[in-house]
Amino acid sequence: MQLESTLTCPSCGHSATETMPTDACQFFYDCQRCGTRLKPKPGDCCVFCSYGTMPCPPIQIDRKGKR
Repeated sequence: MQLESTLTCPSCGHSATETMPTDACQFFYDCQRCGTRLKPKPGDCCVFCSYGTMPCPPIQIDRKGKR
């Protein structure tokens, strides 16, 4: 399981690598450059699943079990 994901702001394109929580979904993330508050897209559980290079740990586990 990967615990780091690079979030990319859809407003300004700024990218930042963050450590994902393993015990909860992260619903909000404030862009470090422009201050835009990112929220999950419809159907996604968290900002990492919507804007990150890796989905959150619970989704990684779920996908691994469906192989």
